[in-house]
Amino acid sequence: MTKSISFHDVTLRDGQQSLAATRMTSKQALRVLPLIEQAGFESIELWGGATLDACVRFLDEDPWERLENFAAALKQPSKIQALLRGQNLFAYQPFPDDLVVSFTKQAIQSGVGTMRIFDALNDRRNLQTAILATRAYGGKAEAAISYTTSPVHTPEYFVQYARDLVEDGADRICIKDMAGLLHPSVAVSLLPALRSAVPIPITLHTHSTTGVSILNALIAMRSGIDSIDTAITPFSCGCSLPPVEILMVFAELMGMEHGLDAQLLQAVQRELFGIARELAAFNPYIQQYYRPITCADVDQRLAGQVLEWLEIGSETALEQALAGCRQITAALNFPPFDDRIFVAQIPGGMLTNLQSQLRDMGAPDAMDAVMKEIPLVRADVGYVPLVTPTSQIVGSQAAFNVIGGSRYNLVSNEFRMLLRGEFGRTPGCPNPDVVQTVLGGTDQPLRYRPAFYLKPLLEDSYHLAYVQSHKDLLLHLMLGQSADDYLKRHRPARTIAAPIAVVDEDELMYVAA
Repeated sequence: MTKSISFHDVTLRDGQQSLAATRMTSKQALRVLPLIEQAGFESIELWGGATLDACVRFLDEDPWERLENFAAALKQPSKIQALLRGQNLFAYQPFPDDLVVSFTKQAIQSGVGTMRIFDALNDRRNLQTAILATRAYGGKAEAAISYTTSPVHTPEYFVQYARDLVEDGADRICIKDMAGLLHPSVAVSLLPALRSAVPIPITLHTHSTTGVSILNALIAMRSGIDSIDTAITPFSCGCSLPPVEILMVFAELMGMEHGLDAQLLQAVQRELFGIARELAAFNPYIQQYYRPITCADVDQRLAGQVLEWLEIGSETALEQALAGCRQITAALNFPPFDDRIFVAQIPGGMLTNLQSQLRDMGAPDAMDAVMKEIPLVRADVGYVPLVTPTSQIVGSQAAFNVIGGSRYNLVSNEFRMLLRGEFGRTPGCPNPDVVQTVLGGTDQPLRYRPAFYLKPLLEDSYHLAYVQSHKDLLLHLMLGQSADDYLKRHRPARTIAAPIAVVDEDELMYVAA
């Protein structure tokens, strides 16, 4: 019997976030979204991650309207997936449980079918509230493992963490390889081990930054992984996800059904190239790389040879298979891979942020030195995975160390929070000398789950003229000034004699004056 593989599309969220700085507008996305659904994808990631902040900060859009318009455009809104940063929601610091519950409920009511939930430290305590809330309000909870490499991140560590997430109520598990660090030599043993240990569906999410994503996807298909995240050209490869056009060819050569319509994907691709050109100011790749491709453009002889090498399975054969995959993408004019990331561990979106930060600090040529410093800072804080917000915290601290001329002479408040355990429990023990330097002898790390130390937010009253609905309040509480600036532009002040109390379905009262 022919086996099947499910390809999940992340083009309009992670693809455009990775390659176009999250600048794709709702109007642009809606030009292509119905076609993506018609092409046959089982799941479409459309919301979450950096999109909420980008909406109010750069696009002058309401994130809730964006989500609801996406849901209205789909015949099956339940296909919508969103990425949630655990207790950090869609922002950069932990929030109290009442806000996590209310935000999750509203997201599901506005259209999210599956919530992919991760924690930057892989602290399971930071996923539990969001998992429970997602399931309570009718969504599916996909708990994600933030993949990284270090002395403490062994295969046994990841297998046990997956078991913990199943125990905590996850409906699905995702291996979230945000920087392309999962080397195929590890994937050949880790993916089958996870498949054997976990009784629920598993998704592989692996970025193309280091050039290993296609081979990892093939290993996943051979290992019985249920689904693989992909993106559509020209929002694939580079710092984004593997191109679905290439993986479809491999699936067919392996005798696996994928359920996608190749002709419809060509129509999607044509529209996406138009959108990519409109976003060229934010995408350095589009001017030099990418061209329209079809499945027929993929070198099937070489693809078949890659599968033969994978079948042999020796170390040499695996290296040949990796070289073959990279040769396929190079021939199709996809951006080149960056091997330095295996050491620096920088996810795609962090690269452009660091370059911008260094320019602002007057040190545009310091990038190589900062990349060498990042692994040292990461080790000092207990080998945290580098994903939002830890990637920004560690990257910024590395820049301070390089530019300041002395390590930890200048320290951000967020770096102190990380050492104090305010983001959660780090995978390894932080360097005690660095803890002493930064925190001193009196500032002790937190012992309990970070949210235990946070007071509820939704039981207070908020006298803000521009907060006129519960959705407005959620944005205000999560995104602060950037949300307030947006709301002030779009919510005309009301002329009233007295404050108006507005109560949502949860009877969580606030005041809009």
